[in-house]
Amino acid sequence: MRVSQACERNKEPIRAVLEAWLPPSARVLEIGSGTGQHAVHFCRTIAGLQWQPSERGEALVDLQEFLDCEGRQGLAPGSGLSKAMTLDLLEGHWPAGPYEAVFTANTAHIVPEAAVEALVAGAAGCLGPGGLLLLYGPFRWTDRPFEPSNAAFDAHLRALDPAMGLRARDWIAALAAAQGLAPLADVAMPAHNHTLVFGRGTS
Repeated sequence: MRVSQACERNKEPIRAVLEAWLPPSARVLEIGSGTGQHAVHFCRTIAGLQWQPSERGEALVDLQEFLDCEGRQGLAPGSGLSKAMTLDLLEGHWPAGPYEAVFTANTAHIVPEAAVEALVAGAAGCLGPGGLLLLYGPFRWTDRPFEPSNAAFDAHLRALDPAMGLRARDWIAALAAAQGLAPLADVAMPAHNHTLVFGRGTS
């Protein structure tokens, strides 16, 4: 089974943000669950959490194998880890929800801009009143230079594929605003990452 060292390093800082923002017994849709490490860790450490992992079709088998091996024991009281579902951002087949939150980690910079637009729109469509969109990863700012490590990472991504690259926080905020999601927080995380939190009103 694949294991991501980045997930091992960031799972606890992200857990702290989720616990601070999620309502009790939150139903959360994760976009791009990858190895499944986040899904398992959060369900083991946050009581009552109801987590729906998702991935593109070609990655679903490996993800479900990890969930079956690691995610069927040791869960926190009342938490539940659902079977992974297929979700490709550009195909537009989103679950109906409603979810209290949609979460994604390290996704926006490795998919094309059209997929980021689809992610924000799709998330907004399946959030209930008061629902949250949380995006973790490295971002860039229009009013200040890159941190050297993020500048190097951005250049590396664009050399691999010009469609990849760190996204501007203000651009993502504009996408969210167009879908009725207001900016609620920008949480600084280790290694020059951030968690951006957007929310839908309750009325």
